[in-house]
Amino acid sequence: MLAILCPAQSRDVLCSNGSGNFEAEFHTGVKLRLGAAKRNKGGLATRVCEATLSWDKQEIVITEKASLLDVDLFGADLGVGALVVAFQIKNSDSDCCMAYQIYSLQKPPRLLRTITGGGFFNASDKDLDGRVEIWTDDAAAVDGFENMVVGEFDFTPTLVLRFEHGRLLDVGSEFRPYFEKEIAKLRAELDSQDLRDFKDSDGRLASVAYLSAQRIHQLRGVKIKVLEIVWAYLYSSREPEAWRSLEDMWPASDVERIRAAILGVRARGIHSQVEGTSSGPSSGRKKRAVIFDTTNKPELAKSDIVPPQAILMRRPAPLAAGQGLPDSELLMDLLIDSAGKVRSAEPAGNVKFSDDSLVKAAMEWTFIPAFKNGSAVASRLRLAVSAKR
Repeated sequence: MLAILCPAQSRDVLCSNGSGNFEAEFHTGVKLRLGAAKRNKGGLATRVCEATLSWDKQEIVITEKASLLDVDLFGADLGVGALVVAFQIKNSDSDCCMAYQIYSLQKPPRLLRTITGGGFFNASDKDLDGRVEIWTDDAAAVDGFENMVVGEFDFTPTLVLRFEHGRLLDVGSEFRPYFEKEIAKLRAELDSQDLRDFKDSDGRLASVAYLSAQRIHQLRGVKIKVLEIVWAYLYSSREPEAWRSLEDMWPASDVERIRAAILGVRARGIHSQVEGTSSGPSSGRKKRAVIFDTTNKPELAKSDIVPPQAILMRRPAPLAAGQGLPDSELLMDLLIDSAGKVRSAEPAGNVKFSDDSLVKAAMEWTFIPAFKNGSAVASRLRLAVSAKR
């Protein structure tokens, strides 16, 4: 398997408005090429991105006119019966959301599933139990809700999806600690007087003549946080708690209207694309995935493990001039799950210098995962990273 990391590595996505590229070949012989589209006779790159999958002198075009294009997975097992590559595609900068297209990496590659309506998609084995979930949000559904745009929300409704036996399930109920953390943060940010004033309003805040524009803006912020709390309960399959919170924090005269509107958002969002919902948190202790060590090079040479390879490594801004660095590079130990996502990052060995911004950035890096006997596995990787730009 060959992976070529190109200049796109400092970007959040592999290709943005015709800038950045990536190429890789899977062990099945399927090749991926992603980069600037070349559509005019002169062969000059346009300001759009394209991606193709090719095999045995054949090729299929994934997209040829995207403004943003990224590879979220390459070679991972999503539970759809084949190892896959997953693309994030935004056709226009004006679009709020991405399309998530999942293709098999067998010959010939096939489009297995498309999920639409999320502002982002991030597949990972978050709790390292060997199962990969797709984390996304219901951005398209809430864009324009109550005359608000997606950018006004700090916490858009989060969905956690997983394929089981080929069926796409909503498994948000299995990750309630994540939602609880967000709920606690939102509640802590609510001012008690602001909340009382919002409850005394009509809920719509469309025209409140007796309030200043600044006060309406403040109450609008309260309204957003209340909605975010209700969504966090609702999208983790806790409807009773969602409606109790709504009754506690929303103007009483407007509760029924907003409840119906919230249900309408969920009904037309990504939840309408799933085939089922998880029954609740998994009982008992989850089985931990085996983590293979790819840091020991002599031992690795004797094994049948293919180490992870980089797809996208966004770097932080260079340190200010004069802030001396004792070494030109840092050794970092990464824990990479079977989806190629970094679960932990820390300096390796007894180092006296640590670049916190680099460690934070490393948590967002993406990789082709390690492979053992043709299957994607979790692994530990030691990586030398330049401390200077």
